[in-house]
Amino acid sequence: MTLFRRFLSDQNGATAIEYGLIAAGIALAIITVVNSLGTTLNDKFSSVSSSLK
Repeated sequence: MTLFRRFLSDQNGATAIEYGLIAAGIALAIITVVNSLGTTLNDKFSSVSSSLK
């Protein structure tokens, strides 16, 4: 019975899951920003390339 109570009060697994969720959220934000920035830069480079021709 004490083993079961100790298992329920253990917070180590929950902390690891929380850190994993935070890392996934940060990675998603970085991917979104880089993707939109890449699209904008691609449009700018295409504009510069067409003006040089």
